[in-house]
Amino acid sequence: MPQDPESMYRWRRWTPQQRQKILDERRQRNHPPHSPAHIQSDRTSLYMITAACFEHVPVIGITDRRIEAFSNSLSELLEEFCQTLFAWVVLPNHYHALVDAPDLTHVLKQIGTLHGRSSFDWNGEESQRGRKVWCNAAETAMKSEGHYYATWNYILHNPVHHGYCRKWTEWPYSSANEYVEHVGREHALRIWRAYPIYDYGQDWDPPEL
Repeated sequence: MPQDPESMYRWRRWTPQQRQKILDERRQRNHPPHSPAHIQSDRTSLYMITAACFEHVPVIGITDRRIEAFSNSLSELLEEFCQTLFAWVVLPNHYHALVDAPDLTHVLKQIGTLHGRSSFDWNGEESQRGRKVWCNAAETAMKSEGHYYATWNYILHNPVHHGYCRKWTEWPYSSANEYVEHVGREHALRIWRAYPIYDYGQDWDPPEL
């Protein structure tokens, strides 16, 4: 999947104080504690929801203001229309979220509305009316507790895997900071070791938190 060099280098150019300011602002949003769920059967309302920009063009990450605003809109939508939002991440050209969504059809409809609204706004900003911005969101049902935890690790590790940062907690557009603060660094590492993300990509190094 192509990376967005400008977004990546912009983050790397920032001072530790600038990075911390953005992370602190996101932390002050008081997101839910992202407590783990317990899966008892394959019949579940737990899903990973994923959507990407058309042809993986990094339209979300054109500016810091845009990716910040979209991250806020997406997390607020999922908190409102899902029973629980467990984990999420927004990158310059795609996003993932792990949710408990008993009414998945309604959630996907709301996401479609968000996609339509953001497409209209962004195409207007860039004078590209008619441009296709999004592919449709897709869901993956969690098949087991192992699948659930591996997916959680996959989501939070995504910015590291794509080279945007070195540590989970350095990327401001995800729930990583809330998660690590809630469960503790050692517990997060135990979950990483117990539920590796082999199905999502091989030879990924243990995370730095």
